[in-house]
Amino acid sequence: MVSLSLERLTLKLKDMKKIITCLVIVLNLTILNAQQDAMYTHYSFNMLTVNPGYAGSRDAMTLTALHRSQWVGFEGAPVTESFTIHAPIFKTKMGIGLSALNDKIGPVNNSSIYASYSYKLKFKTAGQLALGVNGGINVLQTNLTNLIATNTNDPTIANNTRNYLSKNFGFGAYYTYSKYFVGLSIPKLIKNKIDPTALSDYNTERRHVYLSAGAVLKINNNLSLRPTTLIKFTQAAPIQTDLTAMFIIQNTIEIGGMFRTGDAFGLLLGYNLPNHMRIGYSFDWSYGVQTARVNAGSHELMIRYDFINKARKRIVSPRYF
Repeated sequence: MVSLSLERLTLKLKDMKKIITCLVIVLNLTILNAQQDAMYTHYSFNMLTVNPGYAGSRDAMTLTALHRSQWVGFEGAPVTESFTIHAPIFKTKMGIGLSALNDKIGPVNNSSIYASYSYKLKFKTAGQLALGVNGGINVLQTNLTNLIATNTNDPTIANNTRNYLSKNFGFGAYYTYSKYFVGLSIPKLIKNKIDPTALSDYNTERRHVYLSAGAVLKINNNLSLRPTTLIKFTQAAPIQTDLTAMFIIQNTIEIGGMFRTGDAFGLLLGYNLPNHMRIGYSFDWSYGVQTARVNAGSHELMIRYDFINKARKRIVSPRYF
């Protein structure tokens, strides 16, 4: 009887050790995620997720789908999917858009859907400035039962599935001139409590400020260079800068590299199909986190399609972002 009790106690202690280990991993991932929203290597092609001023900027209805598998081979690593659709309202200065996101880290799943609206101010001398607003809902789901299979019937673990719903809104500005762009946005202004019952300040959402810029520099008739950057600011976290440069060969094949301060470097590839579709792939390796020793890098796949109005036959401006 004593032997049986000791055996059960040993199993329980092993289970607790597994639970604590998993929670430590999840806590580290959650802290990392709290420092910034879901990241993308293809940020310049997925701008609507961070800047509502981008809505309708491509002079066509544009659909973009993206999948990112981060830190492949590391259990519980982030997996992100996003879907955006936006279009100008022709014969007006307005644009509308919709973005949906699903971001999963371990047992934590964060989903959101936001609507965007932009209004363009055109200048006679140079370019146009689009001012945008967005609003939507976020659903955060935690499910500790997905952490491990335990030998205990502890109801605290077995029933620990929670859902938190919050609302938010933000704004953005997106300026374009010829083959240049500059953007500034705060997509979430409200600092919601993730868990309304918790007292800790670490349980509060942080505002993220995004500054973006890019250009297309013509080298010759068959080759151009597209440098872009995305700088992210948030409270209690280092400023993070993405630097990307891609060569565009005959307006069809794209190849380049990226560097993310304190985090990763990688390679990007793109191919522009003749039917207004673009396919992009990127691989980046995180050198700045502990998981770098046990993962096979991060992969990202993006597909974008422009529905061109037959009467217009082409996208006017901008063409490259």
